Amino acid sequence: MEGVSLFRVTYLSQGLRVKAALAVPDQAGPMPALLYCRGGLNNVGKVRPERISQLAAFGYIVFAPHYRGSEGGEGRDEFGGNDRQDVFSAYELLRTLPQVDPQRISLYGFSRGGMMALFAAMQCEGILAAVVWGGVSDLFLTYEERVDLRRMLRRIVGHPRKQEAAYRERSPVFTADRIRCPVLIIHGTEDQNVGVEHAYRLANALQLHDKPYELWLAEGATHLFLPELNEAYTRRMFEWLNRQVPQPV
Repeated sequence: MEGVSLFRVTYLSQGLRVKAALAVPDQAGPMPALLYCRGGLNNVGKVRPERISQLAAFGYIVFAPHYRGSEGGEGRDEFGGNDRQDVFSAYELLRTLPQVDPQRISLYGFSRGGMMALFAAMQCEGILAAVVWGGVSDLFLTYEERVDLRRMLRRIVGHPRKQEAAYRERSPVFTADRIRCPVLIIHGTEDQNVGVEHAYRLANALQLHDKPYELWLAEGATHLFLPELNEAYTRRMFEWLNRQVPQPV
């Protein structure tokens, strides 16, 4: 995108050198920032420079960890295990950048990244808001609906009946009471990768614990929105983010 500079970043997370992408608008700071939590695993669902540039064009610095073990980074992706620390460490790094307004750092999680963003919304103090777009909220449900992912999940996490604790630990719906910021849920009603039931379960968990949230359902949309719909929801998302007000310390 014109007016956006892209960088490759290496940063430390639990002593591991983790790789990330950084998109910075060519304008004076301090600016709001978006911590972008990618979906997928390793080469599937990689961070796309086009997408983070598109987001940065709205006047946001966008920092997108690849997670440990990807893009030449050290360590091993645990699909929501210790690799969530890569997001926490990225947040601490973002707060130190002189171009970033530390009171206006929000989270964006797509697909598997929804888990990561929600964990950061529980762990990281001072997050302004979180957007979960087509996001996973219950890994038990993922195991049920994605037969093609079961082998990978058994290898990394285990079997949901034998390693129930590991699945609960990676399912934000069970700890939604710990979320510290407003949450925007965006989901396509015809999503075959991450079923819309994930959105309903997350919304129900947030409502149960009186957490502020909004649920936007895109009728007929699948996991990847068509370009015009994607642009429309992205614009609405930033309008929502720009309405969020930092809480007094």
